[in-house]
Amino acid sequence: MQKILKWLTPLIGVGVAVFIVFFLISINSENEFIDEEPLSLKSEVIQKKPEKVWLNHFSKTQRLGYFYPVNEVYIKVDLDEKITKTITYKLSAPHLDPYQLFCLKEELKQHQLKYFLKKDKGGVELLIFSKNIDRLNSLVKVLKNYQISANVEPYKEEN
Repeated sequence: MQKILKWLTPLIGVGVAVFIVFFLISINSENEFIDEEPLSLKSEVIQKKPEKVWLNHFSKTQRLGYFYPVNEVYIKVDLDEKITKTITYKLSAPHLDPYQLFCLKEELKQHQLKYFLKKDKGGVELLIFSKNIDRLNSLVKVLKNYQISANVEPYKEEN
């Protein structure tokens, strides 16, 4: 087995070398393609015939007052409902480090409050959509355990 491998490896190497040489010769052949006619740009507009689709036939026919069914969507919007005002509260917590911000988010999850977090240079501002101010005040008390000073006030949009 070792004798076969001893001679097989150089034979494979020689075979690959011969293949590469013939491949390179065939690529770099000296055949010159001389085209005496200069290239010219030909622009022709080809008009395609409209395809005959069976749906187009249905859209153009009308027989005995019957129209073929078409996908239609009807949306009914009840605008007569009274829009009730919900008070949006703003919880401000200035100058939080990453750990305090993490604790704040976890407490909001635990209290099951939906919020919008706005973070800028001045601090962190949370918009909390809740009608229950007592729940928010209890959250502020819990945040004091994490040394987070937060205050809750009604949010007024600035124009």
